[in-house]
Amino acid sequence: MNEQTAAKVNIAGTGISNVSLRETMDIFNRWVEAGEKKRVCVTPVNCVVWAHRNEPLKALYNSADLTLCDGVPLIWASKLLGSPLKGRVTGLDLLPQYMEECSHRNYSMFLLGAKEGVAEQLKTAYEQRFPGIRITGLYSPPFAEQFSEAENQKMIRLINEAKPDILWVSLTAPKQDFWIYDHLDQLEVKVAIGVGGAFEVAAGLIPRAPRFMQQNGLEWLYRFYKEPRRLFNRYFVEAPRFIPLVVRQKISKQRFIP
Repeated sequence: MNEQTAAKVNIAGTGISNVSLRETMDIFNRWVEAGEKKRVCVTPVNCVVWAHRNEPLKALYNSADLTLCDGVPLIWASKLLGSPLKGRVTGLDLLPQYMEECSHRNYSMFLLGAKEGVAEQLKTAYEQRFPGIRITGLYSPPFAEQFSEAENQKMIRLINEAKPDILWVSLTAPKQDFWIYDHLDQLEVKVAIGVGGAFEVAAGLIPRAPRFMQQNGLEWLYRFYKEPRRLFNRYFVEAPRFIPLVVRQKISKQRFIP
């Protein structure tokens, strides 16, 4: 995998890594085998919109080792801007597929976040599907807009005691991305990645949209149907702000990340 493969495409000021799902998993494998420590963000459209107005968030995404494309609108935008992305790399796809790969490669994992009991159900489901899979720890912290220092240190201790190769974090974006960024130096992991609500879906607690909706940029509609109150603001207030950002970038012909 050459360096060009992981180049980032500027979309509204946020660099999105131009990698496929398979390439992403190959990169993870290379990092684990090399004993490196890397930070990965799974980035939906609403987070790109937020990053346009939030310099620390933009810097966080642009400095990540991989900033993955979580949304068909990002692919559409990349084509309009003349630098097409290879495809979506969503947490909903990456989590189950790479957990299976980890089971074959004997890589260990820690599950951090989601509601109480979700990580346990995910662990049980995957231990049944892939006997011998190494999920060496899990923890669901109490809900908080910002964790106390004591809670942060507890999470770090539990993770480091488990010594996982892969740390999966389900704290919603961008909260999970800031948490990883702020504590990566203290974590004894190879790859730390935030995957939002993927724990619930992988555990079979929330159904995923039909494949034709996934492939045609309509997965958001299915998710809204399932959780209208929680997702209304994201999809009908925040997401439409993405369009003028891309149009302005197209007019200005700004292809490089600021």
